Amino acid sequence: MPQVNLLERPSPPDYVQFAPGFGQRFLVTVDTEEEFDWTGPIRREGHTLHSVPAMATFQALCESHGVVPVYLVDYPIATSPAAVEAIGDAVAHGRAEVGVQLHPWVSPPFDEHVTEYNSYAGNLPFELERQKFRALRETIEQAFGKAPLIYRAGRYGLGTRTAEILAENGLTIDTSVRARFDYSGKGGPNYRDHPVRPYWIDQSRNLLELPLTTVFWGPLRQLGGAIYPYMWRAPSARGMLSRARLLERIPLTPEGVTADEAVRGIDIAVEEGLPVLVLSFHSPSLAPGFTPYVRDGADLARLYDWWRTIFAHLAQRNVQPTSVADIMASVALA
Repeated sequence: MPQVNLLERPSPPDYVQFAPGFGQRFLVTVDTEEEFDWTGPIRREGHTLHSVPAMATFQALCESHGVVPVYLVDYPIATSPAAVEAIGDAVAHGRAEVGVQLHPWVSPPFDEHVTEYNSYAGNLPFELERQKFRALRETIEQAFGKAPLIYRAGRYGLGTRTAEILAENGLTIDTSVRARFDYSGKGGPNYRDHPVRPYWIDQSRNLLELPLTTVFWGPLRQLGGAIYPYMWRAPSARGMLSRARLLERIPLTPEGVTADEAVRGIDIAVEEGLPVLVLSFHSPSLAPGFTPYVRDGADLARLYDWWRTIFAHLAQRNVQPTSVADIMASVALA
């Protein structure tokens, strides 16, 4: 495919059109990964996989609501027999799907220094990013018996040639763009101005971008794209606007976002006609003590209550669950 830089905002965006009757849908994505110290330096060693069996409980919740979650799997998960035990049957029978999530610091070949900058896979030399991706994709297919079709770069770390790697490995969807977020302060990408709606990455329309859903809420929300960048490194100013209920940025995740906030975000997304709402969280949050968001059993109970509330509200708003397979079939028919 012609070289496409996913870090650049598409201009103008070639928005995806879905088949008649597709309506508005939602996709649950799980950054399925090892446990590590979120406050410490990035390390190759020292991670654990204690939360992996807990995915079975989350899978059961999703199945009870007719939801097909997408587990975006990194290398430690792909090589864990416990992960296959937890979700392998669901993947094999279409009750769940697997995709690729590249954490370069724990994905072979280990030819780079472990640094903050190199933790974004797209910052690596192209051939090394390609080798790591290919090794991970093949490991996932061997472990779960299904070829992954969707990708999320760990830490949302796309590179200037990541699209080329995805295309040559048969992937059809990237979901690394976290629209309205900027990670450039730590060497990562800036998605501040990227679209929230799904758009085609390449002119041949073989690869589409499915951004994570983040909306602005409040009386100033129409100006959010202009106002928020100026307060990017002024959290106190952002907090003041949020407390005054003037402007709030709401990503659709249970991590750091209350159910009430997420409901407001869903309502905005529905009103704006967003065809696919992409929800996300990290698998270590499914057990206490491994992320800042779930420290104890009470936090875990709140996380599950969040999902029940959100599933119920989405059903009330007639936003139906979807899957990677459904999305690609609906695009093909459009």
